[in-house]
Amino acid sequence: MNGKLDEMRHEWLEEATIRQMQEKMATGHLTSEELTVMYMEIIAEKDRNINAILELNPQALQIARALDEERRRGIVRSYLHGIPVLLKDNMDTGDGMHTSCGSLAMKNHYATEDAFLVKKLREAGAVILGKTNMTEWANFMSDRMRNGWSSRGGQVNNPYGLFDVGGSSSGAAAAVAANMAAVSIGTETSGSIINPSAQNALVGIKPTVGAISRSGVIPLSFTQDTPGPLARTVEDAAITFGLMVGYDEADPITGEAERFDGINWLSLCDANSLKGKRIGIARSIFVREVSTERKENFEEALRRLESLGAELVDNIDLGTMEDDLGYDVLLYEFKAALNGYLGKTPMINPIRTLSDIIQFNKEHPDETLKFGQVMLEKVDRTSGTLTEPEYIEALVRNRHLAGELALDRAFDEHEIDMLVFPQDHGCSFSAAAGYPAITVPSSFTEEGEPFCITLCGKAYSEPELIGYAYAYEQATMARRKP
Repeated sequence: MNGKLDEMRHEWLEEATIRQMQEKMATGHLTSEELTVMYMEIIAEKDRNINAILELNPQALQIARALDEERRRGIVRSYLHGIPVLLKDNMDTGDGMHTSCGSLAMKNHYATEDAFLVKKLREAGAVILGKTNMTEWANFMSDRMRNGWSSRGGQVNNPYGLFDVGGSSSGAAAAVAANMAAVSIGTETSGSIINPSAQNALVGIKPTVGAISRSGVIPLSFTQDTPGPLARTVEDAAITFGLMVGYDEADPITGEAERFDGINWLSLCDANSLKGKRIGIARSIFVREVSTERKENFEEALRRLESLGAELVDNIDLGTMEDDLGYDVLLYEFKAALNGYLGKTPMINPIRTLSDIIQFNKEHPDETLKFGQVMLEKVDRTSGTLTEPEYIEALVRNRHLAGELALDRAFDEHEIDMLVFPQDHGCSFSAAAGYPAITVPSSFTEEGEPFCITLCGKAYSEPELIGYAYAYEQATMARRKP
């Protein structure tokens, strides 16, 4: 690397935002190719201790060079033009990278085409830099599995220290926290964006189910899966989110995503967004599970929200607890969803069903069964047809408990604009209801573990949540690099 780039990498690139990168590229002080090289250098230097990256895209530099040529001809597709982006290892890319969901059983699987969201990122001019490690099978393989562990990639470590890295978008979070990219794309079924974002001092947007297409993403649940961005700033997360939303005929639930058409996502980043807003606090959901120190962190966050003009509505009763939701919906949907994905992969792929994965793991126990596969085996005992009365009952019950009883009633009866929780508490409600949530860095514990707050809103309230999160972020500027 030449002296200019070496100096830029050490003195400027860390914590640089997408807007700042675009400014340097617009003025000719930086190219996308140089930016991509710098991130590759950082990954080579840092990732040996963090283990967030599974593989780099062999085409990344060529893509960056082509985008630089477009810029020289006056073509700038979007704010992501020339910006390297990392993808969780459950997203199809029709290039030289694998899609394995962290599993050794899928280590030789190449998708034939990009996932819909990846196509949208490429159309926006993003450089797909690589794939990130994740909790294997989205943390639905074993009830003993450690967050961030996969048989293909090993253990992802939290760059802030010996803390839980969170999951299942573990590498996606750790990589951005450690400045290996400005933004990454993760997925959530129940906490898998919110939890690792909170553990790594990041802004993570868990969208309304239906805002971003799931086609081409290895699935866990038809009703709860959603991709979303993880970034160091609200603005970077908003830019990326806005470029991924949209209708995909292969994913019918995205039919309502067109309501986001025409939104200027940057204009939502308003430091005065919290003035006059009513914020609900449901203490019974987390009071017994949060440490004394984190309770103090949370009280400090509430005081800051009040200072920004928000009105707190305390001790809201959601009428149910997160444990009441259970995981039966996921238990029954996983087999049907995964077999549907695997059955459509190229015939050269020997893994065609969930049973094939289980058998592969049994044949390679030393490499794959460090934590067992009790959840996979339990899932495989379901029919895979979604005809069980227990599934229908759980589906209807969860939609009622999370959506109607807990969230909708809280928003309507208390006339609140959002709910706020410490860390990832409350994420099961937004997951089961399909509603959006966003984390924003708030503070750190005395030991240096990140502490975030999570804001939860009604379906398709992402524009409002982004504004609220931005106002809080700008007032606190709480994030600090590892």
